[in-house]
Amino acid sequence: MPLPAYLTTAEAAEYLRLKERKVYDLVSQGVIPCVRVTGKLLFPRQRLDLWLMNHLEGDDAVSTPIPPVLAGSQDPLLEWAVKESGAELALLCQGSGDGVQRLVDGRAMLAGMHIWHEESQCYNDPATLGLSGMRDLVLIRWAKRQQGLLLAADNPHQLVRLEDIARPGIRVAHRQPDAGVSHLLQSLLARHRIDAKQLRWAVHPSLSEDDLALAIRQGEADIGLGIEAAARRQGLAFIPLQQEHFDLAMRRRHYFEPAMQRLLAFARCERFGQRAEALGGYDISELGRVVYNA
Repeated sequence: MPLPAYLTTAEAAEYLRLKERKVYDLVSQGVIPCVRVTGKLLFPRQRLDLWLMNHLEGDDAVSTPIPPVLAGSQDPLLEWAVKESGAELALLCQGSGDGVQRLVDGRAMLAGMHIWHEESQCYNDPATLGLSGMRDLVLIRWAKRQQGLLLAADNPHQLVRLEDIARPGIRVAHRQPDAGVSHLLQSLLARHRIDAKQLRWAVHPSLSEDDLALAIRQGEADIGLGIEAAARRQGLAFIPLQQEHFDLAMRRRHYFEPAMQRLLAFARCERFGQRAEALGGYDISELGRVVYNA
């Protein structure tokens, strides 16, 4: 019979092979994850697993402190939540690929990513990303986002599907090569047998979701691939194509850092849900779920 998602003190003690008294001691010291509901202690089993793995003896020690930086892909909801939660994380969002590299190199505490893998038909596969060597890697679901085509509000060229991107004279906004959306775009072009070399690309790459949307609003491009929230912020038309997974990658110990805990705690409040709904294109029903634990 599977264990419940939340364990009582007795169940947690049995699960951890400890005496109940020791569990109470760990709670009083504030070192074990738990919640108190109407005076009763409950222990999220998934959090207990992370806590155990975080205390593995022989795990790689960090010789230098990791800067409190959130790198990787830009997300409007995440940027807002970082500022409003007081998480005290510096934002350095230069694309999913850049975030992966900074995480591996120890130059970032967290990395936001949404990298599509056409072969496996999934997002953010650690092995494909070169992260399988991180024995303490954890991926936390942030949100599911709607990806699609961004167009001028009046859609003067009457663009209605992805294949229209190849029409003569249509200027295509694009991101830097290691951005998550660039992986998806290349996959979609190959799926629809569209030769990327034949497209008329915008002169300069857009370095964020908002920059791409702004390029279309200002008439620098006619169409681009991006998220619904960015389209709404710039008053653009939007044609949905695919729902994606946006995850936060980190080393296991950093899940328990105050910065991460403040961010997740804020994401559970009503105000956060209202913001997600107002931005549009977000499904936050799985926010906080551990989707990978090395």
